[in-house]
Formats: sequence, structure tokens, C-alpha cells
Amino acid sequence: HVQLVESGGGSVQDGGSLTLSCAASGYGAGIACMAWFRQAPGKEREGVATINRKGTIRYGDSVRGRFTISKDTTSKTTFLQMNNLKPEDTAMYYCAADTPPCVLETLGRFEYAYQGQGTQVTVS
Repeated sequence: HVQLVESGGGSVQDGGSLTLSCAASGYGAGIACMAWFRQAPGKEREGVATINRKGTIRYGDSVRGRFTISKDTTSKTTFLQMNNLKPEDTAMYYCAADTPPCVLETLGRFEYAYQGQGTQVTVS
């Protein structure tokens, strides 16, 4: 069983930056991809970024060019560097992990094996 714990959220001004972390623990040899998605009150979930075991990365259209996903295999931590934050980026951000076929990589289907509790990002 895999546990995911997000951290790094907070409140920033328009144009600011934050880096989110997702620390994984537990046995997870079958994990093939990691993803960040977000959900704002009253809105649907939105895929933000994914990275798979091979290092292939995908971004949502609204964050491409501003956000960067990366991973540290040794520490089993996935990061989301967020630059030039905008008020519309305000949401709860979740980390998720999945096994093959990793439909998370579509950024539109939220079917996955594990999810963290979320970390709030507020941009004003």
C-alpha cells in the first residue's frame, strides 16, 4: 500500500511562486506514473501535470510554460514547481499515483490507485 503526503501549499500574490512536494511511502513497485491535479470550489477536477516511470511529462494547457513537474526517485518525492501564479490557479492540489495503464496521463480521467490528502494553494 502506498501513502502520499503533499506539502508546500500556501498563500501567494499574483505572479508569485510555490513548490509542492508529494512524498510517497510504502511498497509501490507497481507505480508507473505520478500526477498532480487540482480542484477549486464549485469546479471540476483539472489535470495539471503527469510524469511517468520513463520520465515522460505532460501538462495541462492552463499551466504549460508556468509549472514544472519533476521527481526524485531516491526519495520517492514528486515536485510541482509553480511560477507566475494567477488567481485562477487557486485550488486544492492533489498528488496521485497509478499503476499501468496509467489513465492519469490523459489529464482528463481521474482513475488511479492512490491519492494524497491535498494541499491548498491560494493566489490573490
